[in-house]
Amino acid sequence: MAVGGLLLLDLLGILKTAAVLPPLIFAGVGVLFASLFVRSREFWWAAIPGSVFLGLGAVITATQLAGAEGAGTYLFLFMAVGFAAVFLRIRTNWWALIPAGVLFTLAVVVALPPELQGTTVAAVLFLGLAATFGLLSLVPVQHPGDPAPSGRMKWPLIPAAILGVLGVVFAFQAMSLLLAVDFALPAALILAGIALLVYAYRTTRGGHRPHGA
Repeated sequence: MAVGGLLLLDLLGILKTAAVLPPLIFAGVGVLFASLFVRSREFWWAAIPGSVFLGLGAVITATQLAGAEGAGTYLFLFMAVGFAAVFLRIRTNWWALIPAGVLFTLAVVVALPPELQGTTVAAVLFLGLAATFGLLSLVPVQHPGDPAPSGRMKWPLIPAAILGVLGVVFAFQAMSLLLAVDFALPAALILAGIALLVYAYRTTRGGHRPHGA
């Protein structure tokens, strides 16, 4: 009805709807999915398409008002919120935190000014991904069928450590604080490999501990 009314106003010359109709259509579809998400826990998945359509509507509106530069940030932000809502609605969907963190990091990357491109983008990207996995290791995980959270996962610390080291390397490179940048990446990879070996050794040793020790 709303779309038909806008088209009628356009035909009568009262309102030019060519600019406002597309974002309204995307926003309307997004609100429809959002209402399904709010209505019942069974429709937790509706937060994902809802955030996509709302983000597209925001991108079109931002492009019309301020140009295309940085408009993609709104899409990534809305999608990040959508995946975060999936986890907050049902805590067994811990996996949703990974795309939420990745999309939020991409939103920050797209929002960076042009003069900060290059190694700064790489630093923000790797540090954002490291923070995502680091946050995942701190969240109490509840598996399907469990009445309460059963603990925290340790495996996200591995990609968090590797990505964090790479992010720090690119951050130092961006600030021109490393004297031997060419050796920074190999050194970071070697340190990350040592950390993985230590972690694997401690895990294996703990798993074969004798009874009563």
